[in-house]
Amino acid sequence: MTAPVSQKPVSEKIAMTAPVSQARENGRWRIAFMMPSGYTMDTLSIPDDDRVMLREENEKNVAVIRYSGTWAKKRYDNYATKLMDWISKKGWKVVADPVWARYNPPFIPWFMRRNEILIPVQSQ
Repeated sequence: MTAPVSQKPVSEKIAMTAPVSQARENGRWRIAFMMPSGYTMDTLSIPDDDRVMLREENEKNVAVIRYSGTWAKKRYDNYATKLMDWISKKGWKVVADPVWARYNPPFIPWFMRRNEILIPVQSQ
């Protein structure tokens, strides 16, 4: 054993971010992790896996509905329909596919989970 032994971190560990969103893109699911506001594209660590890409999204207006409970498709569809009806009543135009945001890990009891559906819109 030689001395001294030095150590340098390869990357920075960032605590689990919330929300985690899912959106269908070209027939596949895109999973997105929102980074804490204290980071910029210049200060985020470079991912070790080349399938992981960092990208900055521009500001946009979204209509959102929040609900608790399970992540079942039936619940998602029910709340997405309610949100689409509300958007329609406002006279807004949907400009992109819905994004499903989940804020809790799966081990959180279903009744304590926070979920959202975000639909990018444009007012007319």
